[in-house]
Amino acid sequence: MRKLLLLLIACIVIFEGYGQAVADSAIILESPSAFEQQVQASNEQVVAPLAGRWERIGRGMIGLTVLIALGWLLSRDRRNISWPLVFKGLAIQLALAFSILHLPLVKEGFDSMSRGFVWLLSFSDQGAEFLFGRLTTEANSFGTVFAFKVLPTVVFFSAVTSVLFYLGILQWLVKFFAALMRKSLGLSGAESLAAVGNVFLGQTEAPLLVKPYISGMTRSELLCLMSGGMSTIAGGVLAAYIGFLGGSDPEMQIFFAKHLIAASVMSAPAAVLAAKMMLPEKGEVHQEARISRQEVGSNILEAVTNGTTQGLRLAVNVGVMLLVFIALIYFLNAALYEGLGEWTGLNDWVREASNGAFDGLSMQAILGFILAPLTWLMGVPSQDVLQVGQLLGEKTVLNEFVAYVSMADMRNAGHLNNEQSVVMATYMLCGFSNFASIGIQIGGVGALAPGRRKDLSQLGFPALIAGTFASLYTAVVVGMLI
Repeated sequence: MRKLLLLLIACIVIFEGYGQAVADSAIILESPSAFEQQVQASNEQVVAPLAGRWERIGRGMIGLTVLIALGWLLSRDRRNISWPLVFKGLAIQLALAFSILHLPLVKEGFDSMSRGFVWLLSFSDQGAEFLFGRLTTEANSFGTVFAFKVLPTVVFFSAVTSVLFYLGILQWLVKFFAALMRKSLGLSGAESLAAVGNVFLGQTEAPLLVKPYISGMTRSELLCLMSGGMSTIAGGVLAAYIGFLGGSDPEMQIFFAKHLIAASVMSAPAAVLAAKMMLPEKGEVHQEARISRQEVGSNILEAVTNGTTQGLRLAVNVGVMLLVFIALIYFLNAALYEGLGEWTGLNDWVREASNGAFDGLSMQAILGFILAPLTWLMGVPSQDVLQVGQLLGEKTVLNEFVAYVSMADMRNAGHLNNEQSVVMATYMLCGFSNFASIGIQIGGVGALAPGRRKDLSQLGFPALIAGTFASLYTAVVVGMLI
């Protein structure tokens, strides 16, 4: 274990050193004058960024250590935790993060993928404009933009996903990457298929890929399946997040598309890591990995129709869910502010303690103060720990939609402008790990294997914890290397 930990630290140092070397080489190759300017830079200009970088790495290492220690404490079988698997999972995350953020070829590949994703989603604007007219072209409020521009992208992308599934493209991608994960982490065939499937599909759709295997899964495999669903997002909601985080600015849409796609990809091995710490595998597992055939339509037009219907249900669900949850938040905040906050004088204390970040006692303030120490340990800049703590709490207690809406509001109000904080929050919130998802998975996965409903209900809370940890691992790793 000690050797693996030293190897992990060495990887971080090598990645950082290599990234700096690449940057320095680019400056040298650019032109002799640029090189001379670099040489003539003062010591202060060189030392300050290096100090900031090493501070991020140091705090990130502390954050990873704390998360791993918490995972060990919460494990149901600490003695059988496979530490090689844990550190392999972290190493894969580090490699993915470094490649996406610093390796020119991979970085450009993700940038191109993000531009292509935003380009594809832009076609939904044409359909929305035809249907809603000036409501889309002259939208000037968040509610109007969300209702008439963001939600239509959910429906459109659901139809596109259905077509890709009908053509067999999604299945091929899932099978290819599942084989890599199975070999690198030693997973069963069903586990690897479900883990990768969750990157492309939702938490109730991905289990369909392994439907024949669910009834025979060990409890550890079942937890891995559920944790993967909690730690990633579906393509349809990914489109929505890009819409209301990036707004109408194409460059910001591409920025958030890149990080949201990367977050979902990186969370797949992180979810395996977290689940295998919570409930290590002790039984025999099967390496067979055949994707279950699911009928999405007899022809491509039927696939489009079915995908559109599913997307409509998802869009309506998203809209009414936000309506209800945001109304409840305002109700609770009014009760806290005008009741307990006024009677006890806590409103003034909250304003002073948060330096004006919160107007008084509210649910956001409570969540922010509770989770601020954890977000600081993870490497979030000190001035933003309350805001990011609030977002993490909203995501867990309510859902990621509410948290991303709050994040967009913070950015628009100028309360969350630090790029590192914005990026880390984007990764932290990217997943379905909230209390409502426990019920969704018990109902959705339980319908595929009714005999496992008892196990699903018993593993619901551990899956929530593992899914949350997966998103936190990803955010810490990215925060160290950004």
